[in-house]
Amino acid sequence: MAEHGRLRRRETSFVAEDGARLHRRSWLPDAPHRQLLLVHGYAEHCGRYEEIARWFGHRGFAVHAYDHRGHGRSEGRRAHVENFDEFVDDLAAMVRDCQAQHAELPFHLVGHSMGGLVTAAYLARGEEGIESAALSASALAIGEGISSLRITAARLLRRLAPTFAIGSGLDPEGLSRDAAVVKAYLEDPLIVGNVTASMAYELLEAVPRTAAAAPDVRVPVLVMHGEADPICPPEGSIAFAERVAQSRLKLYPNLRHEIFNEPEREHVFQDVLEWLEGERP
Repeated sequence: MAEHGRLRRRETSFVAEDGARLHRRSWLPDAPHRQLLLVHGYAEHCGRYEEIARWFGHRGFAVHAYDHRGHGRSEGRRAHVENFDEFVDDLAAMVRDCQAQHAELPFHLVGHSMGGLVTAAYLARGEEGIESAALSASALAIGEGISSLRITAARLLRRLAPTFAIGSGLDPEGLSRDAAVVKAYLEDPLIVGNVTASMAYELLEAVPRTAAAAPDVRVPVLVMHGEADPICPPEGSIAFAERVAQSRLKLYPNLRHEIFNEPEREHVFQDVLEWLEGERP
């Protein structure tokens, strides 16, 4: 597919429902024919999505992304929420803001990891105006390393010291087989090293609740996961896809957590493009 000329990159912000100002970034072609909102993952920020954003922008998408509250350049205590729904409400506010700019264009969502969890929860609300979505390596199952005892401890810590900082627990080597990606992640000053007890517990609680809400999703969803992902279990994506009314499951052998940052990423981009632009009944 031919590229659509130059892109304008725009850095702005928007105001969440509770008044928090969240950083946003857009990649805008001269004559977009669709809109795409990227929802980033745990402990990172939207600046890490430059490559995929430009790839879709050059194919006629007005691409938008934002930093979750407490992440990147957005306001808020670092990696903290009192309630998981704050993330979902922020996504809803961002969707409305984007749709107001190009109301005539089909609108699509792509969420990765924790951003996939947030996107799935948003879709399960029955929000209207979304043409289709794609979920990448979503946090839809709790890993074997997180026992019920640890969840109980997190619940207690959240009650006693909700802003207590704990390690993110994320192994950068599990992100990608591309050593340059891992190096850039380790050197990125906007990556969050610790999360609060409140955020950790809220995420643990949101995973099974959102997974169980799969039948409430009415939007066509492409569910993607690397089979070698050591961070978010692929089984969560498999089970979620089975329960969504209109879905397609795409598993990638040997790919780790960040399928958009693996050496085969352009093949993954193409799979997403074909899904978003595909004809549906």
